This record gives sequence, C-alpha cells and structure tokens, in this order.
Amino acid sequence: MDQELKQLFMAGDKKSFQELYNLLIDSTLRTAVVITKNEEIAKDAVQETFIRIYKNRHSFDVNKAFQPWFYRILTNECNRLMKKESKILNLNKPMDDEEYKLAAKTEEDYSDLYEAIQSLKDLYRIPIILKYLQGLSEKEIAETLVLNQNTVKTRLYKGRDLLKSRLKEDCEGGSRCGY
Repeated sequence: MDQELKQLFMAGDKKSFQELYNLLIDSTLRTAVVITKNEEIAKDAVQETFIRIYKNRHSFDVNKAFQPWFYRILTNECNRLMKKESKILNLNKPMDDEEYKLAAKTEEDYSDLYEAIQSLKDLYRIPIILKYLQGLSEKEIAETLVLNQNTVKTRLYKGRDLLKSRLKEDCEGGSRCGY
C-alpha cells in the first residue's frame, strides 16, 4: 500500500477506503476462510475487519507497516466469531446422517495440501497462512500475532514439518502424491 493511499485513508477519505477494500478483499477473504474453516464466518469476519479498520483508522501508526495491523484485526475477528459460533453450535442438535455425508463429500473436494493446513493447530496454521498465503515476513507475523520473532520462526518450522509428515502419510495411505 503506497504512502499517499495510507494517508488519505487515515484522513477518512472514502474513495481511498474503497480502493483499499478493492485491493485487499480477495486475499483477505481467502485468509479468513483458511483461518475459520467456514466461508460464512469468514465473510462476517472480513466485513467486521473492514468496519473496524475504518472506525479505528486513527489508531494506526502511519510510520508502521499496514499489513501487520490489518491482519491482527482480521485474525482477532476470525477468532472472536469462531468462539461465538462454537457456543452456538454446542446448543444445536447433532447432525443427522445426511448432513454428515454432505460434510464428508465437501471435505473430499479440498486439495491434500489444504486439508493438511486445516488439520494443523491454530498455533501453527495461522503463521503458515500469514507467511505463505499473505506473504508477510516473520517480523510482520510477530507484530500481527504479538509474538516474539523467534517464536514465529519456531512455529513456522514445526508447522512445515507437520505438513510434510501429513502429506507423506497421505501418499503412503494411497492418496495422490506429487510432493
């Protein structure tokens, strides 16, 4: 994001906000879907994120990188909505056989890599998403998640290691291989 767009956005310029939205919406939605594992929750999280960045634009330090600030808000929104959703799901009735079959079919449509990423604990999954889907540096990830940079490096290393193991298990289990 260039400096002029950043300053116009900070001043409350609606055109610059629209430009920022258009620039970020696709990658933001993809990231939210991977974090939440649910497209509807992801859409809500993205909408809330853009509302929050507009309302809280005055709290952004223009001398710092925009992405860590933005993705911190996005990950917080994803986590908040997932927590809220899990409380709601616990109150609902269990799925019937047809719903399980539909869920299983949908799961089968995802790629092996996507499934492997999704199976990781948030501890490893979120840094991997921010690094490889959003292109954030380790320093930016540390700022986004409010972690030490060495902690981020460790989580990325362990996350990649877990991904390799899971993909290898899938290959040995008869799934398609190409890794």
